[in-house]
Amino acid sequence: MIEIRTHGRGGQGSVIASEILADAFFHEGKFVQAFPAFGVERRGAPVMAFTRVSDSQIRERCQIYQPDHLVVLDRVLIETVNITEGLKEGGWIIINTNSEIENSELIEKFHVATIDANKIALKHRLGSRATPIVNTSIIGAFAGATGLVSIKAVKEAIEGFVPLKKEANMQAAEDACNEVKIIS
Repeated sequence: MIEIRTHGRGGQGSVIASEILADAFFHEGKFVQAFPAFGVERRGAPVMAFTRVSDSQIRERCQIYQPDHLVVLDRVLIETVNITEGLKEGGWIIINTNSEIENSELIEKFHVATIDANKIALKHRLGSRATPIVNTSIIGAFAGATGLVSIKAVKEAIEGFVPLKKEANMQAAEDACNEVKIIS
């Protein structure tokens, strides 16, 4: 089983990102599970979402405490929340940032990839300047960096799951898949 934990802030699309990722794996014949965890203050507050992927039925119904991989929609969370808690050594961390990652502990222990998902979302008019919606961009970057799921499956998930701006979201995912930078 592959377990993926998504960290973001309310309003960025963390929960939908987790669901799109699960649906993409489903399109590739996997069993999946996706669900959120957040408190009463959602807009702007840290949130987590969870995705499980397996070749067989998933019977676990709890949060993910030892993820294989992380998706981080807000770089600031790296410094303010212990996002790597429980992350398996050698796991991927896909980070939405336009800055260099200089955290040597992250780079030494994990595979790190970055993408300026905000820029891509704004280019495709997804969200606003204040709150770009980066869910499809970050999942495209996940596909491009890890190779665990294809961009074709991500686009199929967007087609079936995203209610508005399907083409813009698919293009954002593809751009991110092609532009993701692997750091370590």
